Amino acid sequence: MATDKDLISRRSTHSMPLAFVAGGAVGVLGGMIGLGGAEFRLPLLISLFGFAALSAVILNKAMSLVVVLVALPARLAAVPASELGAHWTIAANLLAGSLLGAWAGATWAVRMRSSTLYKVLAALMVVMATALLITHTTALGTLDLPLWAQVPSGIVAGFGIGVVAAIMGVAGGELLIPTIVLLFGADIKTAGSLSLLVSLPTMLVAFARYSRDGSFGVLGANLRFSMVMAAGSIAGALLGGLLLGVFSDAVLIPALAVILLVSAIKLARHD
Repeated sequence: MATDKDLISRRSTHSMPLAFVAGGAVGVLGGMIGLGGAEFRLPLLISLFGFAALSAVILNKAMSLVVVLVALPARLAAVPASELGAHWTIAANLLAGSLLGAWAGATWAVRMRSSTLYKVLAALMVVMATALLITHTTALGTLDLPLWAQVPSGIVAGFGIGVVAAIMGVAGGELLIPTIVLLFGADIKTAGSLSLLVSLPTMLVAFARYSRDGSFGVLGANLRFSMVMAAGSIAGALLGGLLLGVFSDAVLIPALAVILLVSAIKLARHD
């Protein structure tokens, strides 16, 4: 079986157009539902481009970071800074757990056997599919917890989201947005912007942890590939944003959930 090193030259000469198109497809899917779509990019890195699990996670994390950095100014422009400032305690509460979770998740990922990591990724794909369905097909209310229960719940939820985001190499908006709505009662628009403010430092912590591992070299070896695919993701996200509302959620969301579940099955069977 070819290793990442064996495939580097092949990717550098033949995969750039495909990387852009694949990134674009991921961006469109994410843009149509208001998310980054990194959970769709991960299985492509493994199945289509032949990266090993940990290498795919690291590359996915790098590309997710680029996409979030590009999306953040536009999102902040859509929601006034004063409005976000009024909710700074929500971000702080979640960050208290997510930063620790990101470091722990990345640590566990680099220590896992490859075969185990594939199965963990498959299980997390199912979690993402479930979160996608719940978030977009049900009316999210709020738990109305008292402050003494809300704060520790936010820390625990943040930790879990940080772990998932680090292991999958995603921003975690799929989990952060419903968590912010349920625990803190924020509206969806504000929750989307707050999720980016939590995602960015959380991703940086996971990225820093991955940089300490030898597997991080895959990023330098495939930097051009990563930048081309990230550019495709950004372009696709812009297009997907324009298509927002064109397709009924009743059709789109179940279809995307099925894509995640099929990807989960393939990852679970991966050697």
